[in-house]
Amino acid sequence: MQKRLKRRVAKTEQLNSVPNLNRLSWDDIRVFLACAKEPSFRQAAEKVNISASTVVRRIEQLEEALGVRLFNRLPEGAELTPEARGILKSATEMEKSLFELVHQRTQTDDIANGRISVSITEGLGTYWLMPQLVDFQRQFPNLIFNVQCAMRNADVLRLEADIAIQFERPTNPELIVSKLGRLHFYPFASQKYLHTYGEPKNIKDVLQHRFVQQISSNLDEMIWAKKLGLDSIDAIPGVRTNSSAAALYAIERGAGIGVLPTYALALKAPAVPVDIGIHHSFDIWMTYHPSIKKVPRKVMILDWIKSIFDTKKYPWFRDSFIHPNELKDLVPEEASVCINDNYFTIEPFS
Repeated sequence: MQKRLKRRVAKTEQLNSVPNLNRLSWDDIRVFLACAKEPSFRQAAEKVNISASTVVRRIEQLEEALGVRLFNRLPEGAELTPEARGILKSATEMEKSLFELVHQRTQTDDIANGRISVSITEGLGTYWLMPQLVDFQRQFPNLIFNVQCAMRNADVLRLEADIAIQFERPTNPELIVSKLGRLHFYPFASQKYLHTYGEPKNIKDVLQHRFVQQISSNLDEMIWAKKLGLDSIDAIPGVRTNSSAAALYAIERGAGIGVLPTYALALKAPAVPVDIGIHHSFDIWMTYHPSIKKVPRKVMILDWIKSIFDTKKYPWFRDSFIHPNELKDLVPEEASVCINDNYFTIEPFS
């Protein structure tokens, strides 16, 4: 005799109409807020750094606690229900109040002691901020710096960092945003590569070469394809990597022609500019919560960050493009930065 199969009833079809406040969890609400901003549970899981199955479980727990369906599960993702839209407003206000409480809690300060977290794009963090930070930290040895070098933008409103430095301009009106400068990119190659494969003279020549490119979620990988007149950069063989450090190493070792910041020569990178008539730039934005202005230690760090992007001392951060070979004539012989009457010297361009 055949056994009749019983359809499993989804948890969201068995919801209790009476909310159970004792089962409400802030962790579940936090996941709900992430899911409300993303087109799918999978992408929300990446945002909050947990597994997709955990996201589903937490959403089901919250639906059961509230007694209402929050999302319609669709083949292409998840969609907020009408009931959830009203809950979203309240959850957002709850989150805002929580973060305001935490910001207020962190106002006590000792300028020479404590912790500061800075999120910054990988290349700028690794090759520009960190070398300067080593010198600066000698002035304040008891400060603890947490430098997060990644292409993902940190959410300073949600305390992922005190200060974020990124290419995308933040739009949240609750944050303070300032432009630090502009980062210009130019094609470079090693002398070894050019000696082996020859130096391209124009865009058409580059199509016969190898290309090194950094690929990440915050970088439009089509930028350089368009500048080379291609539908995809994959039309050129070479190396693709999500790491700026790996891209620099590949260019230095002769893996191909790749784009680097124009200040690469200031960092003594063993590469030379390749003049084929193309370059690109990104604005550099710094963002932070207004409460930072009440913390002298963090204000000091803000001033220091601004100083290492000073376009008078470091012209490669100016809005106008300057060819890498021309930069050395525009930099002062000695570039010094003063922070609260403490001086430290940054090695000039040579």
